[in-house]
Amino acid sequence: MCSLEHTMSTTTTNQEVKTYPNGYTIYKPTQRGSGGAVGLNLNARKNAIFVEAASQSGERQFDWDAKIIMKWGLADIGTVLSVLQGRTTQAKLFHKTELANSSCELLANEEGERAPYTCKISRQEEADKSLRRVTIPITHAEAALLETALRTATERIMGW
Repeated sequence: MCSLEHTMSTTTTNQEVKTYPNGYTIYKPTQRGSGGAVGLNLNARKNAIFVEAASQSGERQFDWDAKIIMKWGLADIGTVLSVLQGRTTQAKLFHKTELANSSCELLANEEGERAPYTCKISRQEEADKSLRRVTIPITHAEAALLETALRTATERIMGW
């Protein structure tokens, strides 16, 4: 075995899986109390991003106890990045499990000068068919940070 090949294979097999305690959360409270928050966290062990969404429960408070959770793999991340990079105008993700159906939709708003994107996340429980939804606008600055976070997560998931 060539020493370069040996070094490369040893590095990847002996590398410890790094954890990433910091995520990126977008908070959108409203005066009417109908706002929401959406957060992303990279889980290197599961090679995925976990997206959490919570409805506003009070003034600057969010109901994280009743949050919606979605696990995004590389295909999901690519779908969302395609909207943030202007390649398409919407991303629709749908995940079905025995317990619930979850969906996330990212829309590019053509007339959205202040908030050029809208993110909608929902979960319907299979047992009682109850539905929870969180919808937030995303500004240009938030979209830039979101794109950077997703691109970085992709590199880390792929090990590049």
